[in-house]
Parts: sequence; structure tokens; C-alpha cells
Amino acid sequence: MSILKWIDRRLPFISFINHELRDYPTPKNLSYMWNFGSLSGIILLIMIASGIFLSMHYVPHVDHAFDSVEHIMRDVNAGWLMRYIHMNGASMFFIIVYAHIFRGLYYGSYKPPRELLWMLGVVILLLMMATAFMGYVLPWGQMSFWGATVITNLFSAFPFGESIVHWLWGGFAVDNPTLNRFFSLHYLFPFLIVAVSMLHLLALHQFGSGNPLGIERKGPEDSIPFHPYYTIKDLFGLGVFLLIYCGFIFFAPNFFGEPDNYIPANPLVTPPHIVPEWYFLPFYAILRSIPNKLMGVLAMFGSVFVLFIIPWLDTHPVRSSRFRPYYRWFFWLFSIDCIVLGWVGANPPEGMFILIGRTATLYYFAHFFVFLPLLSRLEPIIPLPLSISRPVLEETL
Repeated sequence: MSILKWIDRRLPFISFINHELRDYPTPKNLSYMWNFGSLSGIILLIMIASGIFLSMHYVPHVDHAFDSVEHIMRDVNAGWLMRYIHMNGASMFFIIVYAHIFRGLYYGSYKPPRELLWMLGVVILLLMMATAFMGYVLPWGQMSFWGATVITNLFSAFPFGESIVHWLWGGFAVDNPTLNRFFSLHYLFPFLIVAVSMLHLLALHQFGSGNPLGIERKGPEDSIPFHPYYTIKDLFGLGVFLLIYCGFIFFAPNFFGEPDNYIPANPLVTPPHIVPEWYFLPFYAILRSIPNKLMGVLAMFGSVFVLFIIPWLDTHPVRSSRFRPYYRWFFWLFSIDCIVLGWVGANPPEGMFILIGRTATLYYFAHFFVFLPLLSRLEPIIPLPLSISRPVLEETL
């Protein structure tokens, strides 16, 4: 203990950990919906650890990439396990982060003074999307190759787009330079996510966590220390998550995958239906719903970037939808709309899917630019509880 005190006096790391992760005052009414933040940090560490293991055996060359993945699966001790952990971990990561985002939308976690906290979260989402896209290319299967070809070609819609596409490719076609660039960036971006996550955590602790009531803590009576109360709660949530995660790894490892990606990449054979990973499907549906290529690309990117400005679109003084009955209805309609967009994105752009996709895209943007501003002006203000403690105590009596 004396050695730890000697170190801590000169480098107060232990004091910092105790203050920020143990004694950190937390609202006493947090539900299990607040578990997703810690879960996302844990799955990020799992992805980095498994990715480092895989990179020791992966060969970033168009002639060897597919075979090196097969080598990992067949010849490397526990290689199949590491690959399935990493492959399914990407889907688990997005499930957790999407749940975290929708929880924030439901409880108004983006409202002042936590705007920058929210915006850093959107930056993390964008970095995740870029990392996941580049990681999907690395196995160099049919869907990997053609997914890279289609997505990178989207930049040709912009002015000087051809130059941008050639720069991304490192040449005049998706080839070995492209694979090397994607491998390098796929290895780098997770560490950028860690850095932005640290800023995200710092911004969170600046004003404290939100809570289901959407009101600020009034004093010590509204708070409890993070440890042991929420560490136990987080550990329980982690146990449930690991059961689901391991269920996919051991019993349905290819549930989220595409069969075509087990075919080596062939530039001369186009798959009948190019489909991105499921977590990109709503944005893919928005892209395809607009006939004009440039407008479709702008709409796809805009569907993510609009999240940055939500704090200024929804200016209603009440945070939590518990006390906003009108907003609550629109939130659930928006959630259903996102599911519909994902369903449309998984199907060919023909027949009824075109009409449904365009309608769902229109509603997606109307939710942010029409309904949120109108609700901010027209929705009545319901009186809020005077403190966090009063509703908690009323529920226990």
C-alpha cells in the first residue's frame, strides 16, 4: 500500500480512478437502460484485443487475404473463435450503441448542458461506421469486394469525385492498394474511438449522468456513489449480454453474415443483390430511395449528420419523454420508421419497396426538421418532480 501511495502522490492515477469510477456521484434512479454505455466500452476492448490477434495472421494482399482468413479459421489454434468473436462483436457493438442512442433520444440526453457530450457520441458512431466498413472489406470475399466498389464510388457524385475515388482506391480500381489502405485504417480507427470515448466520458462527468426523470440532481440526497451500486448493476447487465453474445458465437456465428462473402472476390462476377451489413441498411435504403445520385448520397450522409444538430431542433424545456406524451408517440413512430428502412434496405429496390422506402425516408427527415420543432413550440409543459428522491421514495412506500 505504501508503494501505491508513493506512486499516487507523484502520479495521481489511483486517486483519479477512485474519484471518477468509484466515488462518482450518480443519480439514484438510473435504470438498466443506462448499462449500454459501459457495455459499449467493454465490447470495444474485446474488439481491439481480438483484432490484434487476427492481425498477426492476416495477410493484406488481394492474392492472399481470403486464404489467410481461411488459414485463421482452420489452422490457427482458437483462430475460429477469435474470428467469430470479432465478426459477431461488430454486430453486438452496433446493437449496443444504437440502443444507447435511442435511449438518449427517448430521455433527452442531448439537451443542454450536455450538447457536446451528445455530439462526441455521434463522432464515435461515425468512426464506428468507417471502421466497420473497412473491416468488412478485409476478408476479400465477393460481398467485401463489391461492397467496397459500390460504397467508394458514391464519392464520384461530388465535384471532383473521380479524383476522390481514385485517391481512396490508390489507383484506378479496387485492388491491392485499396486493401492495404483499408487494413491500415481499420487497425488505427479503434484507437481513435478509444480517444474520443475518453473525451465522451470526460464530458459526461462534467455535468453528471442524466436520469429517467430528466431533472438535475438537487443535492446529496439525490445521489449515490457509482460503486458498488452501479458496478453491480453493470456486471449483471454484462452477464446477460455475454450470454447473448456467446449464443451467437457458438450456435449461430454466421447469423449476421452474407453467404456470398465465403466466395473469393471476383471482379468479373457481380452478385445479384449487393447488400451491406445490417447496421448500414437504413442508410442504404435512404440512399436508394432518391433517384438522383448526388441527392441520394447527400441524404444518406445527412441522415447521420442531422444527429449533430438535434439539441437545436428540439428546444422543448422538458427533457424526458416521461413528461412529454406527444413526443413519446413520435419517438416510437420514428423507431418503427428506422426498422422499416432497414427492412427496405435488405430488399431489392423494386416494386413496393421503392414507395415504402421513399415514404420512410421522407418521414425520417420530417421527424427532425418538422415534428421536433413543432413539438418544441406546441407541446404543453407538464410539471416535473421537485427532486429525484421524491418519486423514488414514493415508489418504495
